[in-house]
Amino acid sequence: MRITQYLTSKLKNFSNLPKEYIERSKKQVYWKTPTERGYLPSTVERKRYRYTTNRSWTGQFRQQNMPGTMRRKVFVEPVEDWSFFRGDRIEVLVGKDKGKQGIVTQVIPERNWVIVEGINWHYRRVGAENEFPGIIIKSEAPLHVTKDIRLVDPSDLQGTEFEWRFTEEGEKVRVSTRSGRIIPIPETNNQTHDYKTPNAYIEREKDTPAAVVGEITFQPKLSTFEMDIMEEMGIKEERTPAKSYWY
Repeated sequence: MRITQYLTSKLKNFSNLPKEYIERSKKQVYWKTPTERGYLPSTVERKRYRYTTNRSWTGQFRQQNMPGTMRRKVFVEPVEDWSFFRGDRIEVLVGKDKGKQGIVTQVIPERNWVIVEGINWHYRRVGAENEFPGIIIKSEAPLHVTKDIRLVDPSDLQGTEFEWRFTEEGEKVRVSTRSGRIIPIPETNNQTHDYKTPNAYIEREKDTPAAVVGEITFQPKLSTFEMDIMEEMGIKEERTPAKSYWY
């Protein structure tokens, strides 16, 4: 469990979006008990989603998982030691591109998939409707990490098996079993969808400083928006509210 948590921490969130937003964007609640007293909290919601190359916070993902649609379940063998990251150079072991090398551009751990730039591609027609024939684009199909690819040793640019080891400083690294060379995790793995890394970002003159963004200025209160305005303007409420009854 500790190793799994460690490797999961290395797999950066490419979306650069809050985890709560991602969960809320794909959530589908069919029924929920009222919030009044006397009701036990219970919800009926979708539990199983069909994960594809479309990420879970996109509109394409929701179109593929519309409410009421049920697809055949896909059984995915969990990978405890996830070892492929964006920016890795890999070698293809199967298919028409067997023996070719490429760079991993996208990681889909829900299906044990990676997408490699310029590898395992095919033509796809998009935008066809009525009399418009659409356009033809090149699209890379995903590759399975357990049987379709292997890492490339940076010392001789040849495919190799590897294993996780610890350095003298206690850092966990990938090591080629053939040459003993460390295969570092690429810096591309830290990039988000806007292609920014924390080390490469430079604050400009018109940018809001990070210290100001992280400062907590909101103070939660039970007052309404109107009450806040009255308090700021010094207006006191002298009217007596009418009685209300709840049955």
